[in-house]
Amino acid sequence: MGNAVLGVIGGSGLYDLPELVGAEWVTVDSPWGEPSDAVRIGEVDGLKVVFLPRHGRGHRYAPSDINYRANIDVMKRCGVTSLVSVSACGSLKEEMAPGSFVLVDQFIDRTFAREKSFFGKGCVAHVSMADPVSPRLVEHIAAAGAAEGLTLHRGGTYLAMEGPQFSSLAESKLYRSWDCDVIGMTNMPEAKLAREAEICYATVAMVTDYDSWHPHHGAVDIQEIIKVLHANSDNARRLVARLAKDLPRQHEACPVGSDTALEYALMTAPEMRDPALVAKLDAVAGRMLSR
Repeated sequence: MGNAVLGVIGGSGLYDLPELVGAEWVTVDSPWGEPSDAVRIGEVDGLKVVFLPRHGRGHRYAPSDINYRANIDVMKRCGVTSLVSVSACGSLKEEMAPGSFVLVDQFIDRTFAREKSFFGKGCVAHVSMADPVSPRLVEHIAAAGAAEGLTLHRGGTYLAMEGPQFSSLAESKLYRSWDCDVIGMTNMPEAKLAREAEICYATVAMVTDYDSWHPHHGAVDIQEIIKVLHANSDNARRLVARLAKDLPRQHEACPVGSDTALEYALMTAPEMRDPALVAKLDAVAGRMLSR
């Protein structure tokens, strides 16, 4: 399957990975516009690691302002085969306490103001999102977390809201009634785009608060969130460093087809495809478009 390359998208509080050896910030151009920042490329025990701060260094971009397509396109251009999204979130379950991590396996997308696909008029494609997370990558993350003594919850549904405001009490209760586990603002359309780009994807959701539903915690307190963020970010860096150290150096085929998601997805006949759109898809869909 070729060499493995680990990508990491860092959320709130995670703007760098100082553990990378020989790292440098590299500007990578994308036909989809400006990504959140340059990428930091380095190694951990010989494994290439590509890091991108989702909100930009200094937290310049709100969730709805992030160019998710450019971010994923840049990761693909850097050769990333497995992508870990490290994301701050609120908990909708008592047992998922602030300071813990949740390895999400499902998403509900409630965002509405974002570009959600690389494809469209001129080149139509439909990928399956039944299994949005790569289980083999999750296994490696879980093993890394256990080795570092971190509190990890396996499985859970991530409710993606538009933001930037936090939930009302009524919304928080509604999402709990849907049996969602955590709530955040950034993993959609990121997970959808990673799937379209045939990159194995997994989310490490860092719980910062209990959202607004909890009777003993009340409204979301941004000062408390920041405190937990700092602690979570330190733990996240340890987790990523261990994952990079232990990840197999040869990319493993994804059992749910994350790395072959476009195999039967392209619908537009080759002679009917828009050349301008096809040119923009060179990294994301080049494997299939070159056939």
